[in-house]
Formats: sequence, structure tokens, C-alpha cells
Amino acid sequence: MFDFLQNLDNDIRDALLIQLRNLWTHTSTAIEGNTLTLCETEFVLEEGLTVSGKPLKDHEEVVGHARAIDLIYDLIRRKSDLTENDLFGLHKAIQTERIFDVYKPVGAWKSELNSTVIVSGDTQTIFEFAAPEDVPELMQSWLAMFQKTCKELSATKEAALSTYAHLHVSFVRIHPLLGRQWPDGPPHCQCPRHNCRLSAHHYSKKTTSGIHRIPVGISSRCGKHHFPK
Repeated sequence: MFDFLQNLDNDIRDALLIQLRNLWTHTSTAIEGNTLTLCETEFVLEEGLTVSGKPLKDHEEVVGHARAIDLIYDLIRRKSDLTENDLFGLHKAIQTERIFDVYKPVGAWKSELNSTVIVSGDTQTIFEFAAPEDVPELMQSWLAMFQKTCKELSATKEAALSTYAHLHVSFVRIHPLLGRQWPDGPPHCQCPRHNCRLSAHHYSKKTTSGIHRIPVGISSRCGKHHFPK
């Protein structure tokens, strides 16, 4: 596992993985408004204590995020194909809500329609994600594409970035889970507003004054070759 760390002593390797987890957790949660600093994030994760004056939800968020990264580490160590149960496990790990909505299942595909809104000047663009009934088949296609892409991936940084962007956008266009998805980074699929600009630029059609509606552009009925290139 982690070929780039294979020549290091075990204690140095483990320390670097912990540093990566902490930094990854801090930057990912800070993007979404978490008030804990990097040092405070490390303190919460490594000491298991709280920071005075900081919201409880911020502590829970970094703990859940770090738990999901530990699961990602385990997936890398396992060296087996990614499955829908792995995705469900990541989804469960990252959730911090104590009260769950039956219409927003945790650790399962979404059961209701979801969308996001892009605001540009005076124009609002509604981006509609895949319908719940299409998600199982779409995600089977996505998982197959994920395995195939990872096995064919070259070692260059450019190829890795291109692959990440492709997998990210194709996942976001389905948006198969409700609530927080999982950590920012492979195979993360948060920040849909930014990615929808890339993935659906040519799919909009005007519906009412100042508002555009964008269909998902892919479904199980459209065949398996409709992921963005």
C-alpha cells in the first residue's frame, strides 16, 4: 500500500499518514465553514478532547471526516475493487446528524430527487441530479468505470488529475447520496455547484424568466456511454 511511502520506516510512514489525515480533514471541513484551526483539528483527533468556545458540530464534523479517511486508508490497504457497500460505509462515517430523515437515508442510495442552484448575476440555474430510480444502475456503471480507469491509470501527475476530474464530475452528475458525501479528495464528490458548471454547460434550457433548468443529462435509459468525457 502507499507505494510512495514504501521505503520509509514504519513509524515515519504512520506519522505522515496521520499528518495527511489531519490536514485533509482541516482543509475539507474549513471549506464548508468549520471554525477549528489546523492545530485545533489535530488536538481534537489525537487527544480526543474538545476546544473551549468552539461549536460541538465542528468537533463532530472533523471526527467523522477523519473516520472516513481512515476507511479510505483501509480500502487502499485492501487492494480490492471498490463496491457500493464501501461507498455506503464512507457515507455513514461522514454523517454528524443525530436525527435522521427517512427520506434522506444514511448508508444507502437517495430516495428522493435532489438538485442544486447556480447563481450567476441575475440568473439562477437549477441543476437536477439523477432520479432515485436510475441511481443503482448508474452507480454500477460508475463503479465499473472507476475500476477500469484505476487499472489503466499511468503514474504521471497530469493523468492522475485528469482521472480524478473525470470521476469526480461523473459522480457529481449522479449525486447518489443525500447529505454530506465524504472527504474532499478521491473519491470525494462534494462542491456540486462548481462541478456542475463544468459538467452541464451545454445542457441548460430556459424555463422561466431568469431561471434555467438543467437535467442530469445521463440516466440508465440513455445507455452506459453518457458520462462526461
